[in-house]
Amino acid sequence: MNFEKSKKAFEEANKYIPGGVNSPVRAFKAVNITPPFIKEGKGSKIYDIDGNEYIDYVGSWGPLILGHCRPEVMNALKSSVEKSTSFGAPTEIETEMAKLICDAVPSVEMVRMVNSGTEATMSALRLARAYTGREIIVKFIGNYHGHSDCLLVKAGSGALTHGTPDSPGVPADIVKNTISAKYNDVEDLKNIFAAHGDNIAAVIIEPVAGNMGVVPSTKEFMTFLRDITNTYGSLLIIDEVMTGFRLSYHGAQSLYNVDPDITCFAKIIGGGLPVGAYGGKRKIMENISPLGSVYQAGTLSGNPLAMTAGVTTLRLLKENAKIYEAIEEKSKRLEEGFKDNASKLGIDIIINRVGSMLCLYFTKNDVHDFDSALTSDTAVFAKYFEEMLKEGVYLSPSQFESIFVSYAHTDEDIEKTIRANYNALKKLL
Repeated sequence: MNFEKSKKAFEEANKYIPGGVNSPVRAFKAVNITPPFIKEGKGSKIYDIDGNEYIDYVGSWGPLILGHCRPEVMNALKSSVEKSTSFGAPTEIETEMAKLICDAVPSVEMVRMVNSGTEATMSALRLARAYTGREIIVKFIGNYHGHSDCLLVKAGSGALTHGTPDSPGVPADIVKNTISAKYNDVEDLKNIFAAHGDNIAAVIIEPVAGNMGVVPSTKEFMTFLRDITNTYGSLLIIDEVMTGFRLSYHGAQSLYNVDPDITCFAKIIGGGLPVGAYGGKRKIMENISPLGSVYQAGTLSGNPLAMTAGVTTLRLLKENAKIYEAIEEKSKRLEEGFKDNASKLGIDIIINRVGSMLCLYFTKNDVHDFDSALTSDTAVFAKYFEEMLKEGVYLSPSQFESIFVSYAHTDEDIEKTIRANYNALKKLL
C-alpha cells in the first residue's frame, strides 16, 4: 500500500495540531506507523487520501453500528441542515430523543443531553455528589470514563489508598476523593466500603470495559456492586457510553439485570455526531438546574443535527430487531475464525467478545481485569496491526481498544477479515 499523501498530511498536521491529531490514539504511536488520513466512508469501508480501501472495524470508535453513510441517517441530516445547524433553543426532536432513551432503558426516567461522553460522566458525578452530600467517588482500574480531572487518577499503593493524578495539570486535591478499585474483585470493594462507605457518593463502572481491550464484568460482581451501593446509600453509575445501544437496545445493564441510579450515554445516540447524555431516576435528575441547584449547561447540547442522526439511528435499531441478531452472528463468526487460525498456526491468543465488541490479546492468560490485560504482548500486536492494515483491514491502533462490528459488514467482509487474520498471524511466526 502507498501512504505518501498521508505521510505528507501528517507532517503538515504536526505543525499546527499537538501530535498532529485531535485525540491521542489517532497518532498510531502504539503501533509505530504513520496514520492513514481518511477521506470518506461508505457502508463497512473507509478510504484514505492515497486511495487505499479498508474494511473498517473502528466505526468512529463505536458510534457507527449501522455503518458509514446509512441512507436513512444521511437523508435525515440533509433535511435537518437545510433548516439550520443549531438554535440554542428547545426543539421537539430533543424530546423525541429523550423519550426513545427512557423507553429503551427502564432505569432512566429523565435524561439530559450533553456533547460528549466525558461531559456526561463528569456531570453525572457532580449530580451524585450533590444528591448524596458525599465526596468520594469509586472507579475501577482499567475503566475509562473520559478526561475530566477527578477521573484521571492512578491507583494507590493499596486497596484503600486514595488516588494520585494521572496527568500533569490535575491538582492532587481534586483526585484525593477518587478511589481506584480492582475490577471484578468483590473482596477489594468490600474493604473499600468498610473503610469509606459512609462518605462514598457513587461508584462508576463500565459494565463491559472497552479501554483495556474488551473485559466484561461478571454477573456476580455487578449484582454485588448494586447490593453494596444500596446498603451504604451510594449511587451506582453505569457508564454505557460505549455499550449503550450496541450490546442490546436496552443497554448492557439489561444483560446483567442491574438497575443503576444514573446511566451515561454517548456514541450511538448521536449516530456519528458529537453527543453525550446522562439520565436516571426522576428524584435524582430533578436536582439538575433549572429544576434544582446542580448546575450544568451547554450551548450545543441537544443540537438538531446530533439529535436527528441519533433519533434516526435509534428508530432503525428499535424497529429492526434482526439487526442485533445479524451483528451477533457476524461477530461470532469473526471470533471463531480468529481462534481457528491461531490454533492452526500454534499461536497463543485470547479473544474476549461481548456481542459486537471483541479484542484479540497475544497472551496465554485469561483476561478479566487490568493486570491480566497487561500480559498481552503489545510489540507483537503492533506487528499484527501493521500486517492487517496491509491486508486492507482497519483495526483500532492499540492493543487496549475494541474491534467494533457493524450491521454494514457483509459476509464477504467477515471472510476476508478472517483470511487477513490468518496471513497476519502467519507472518508473526
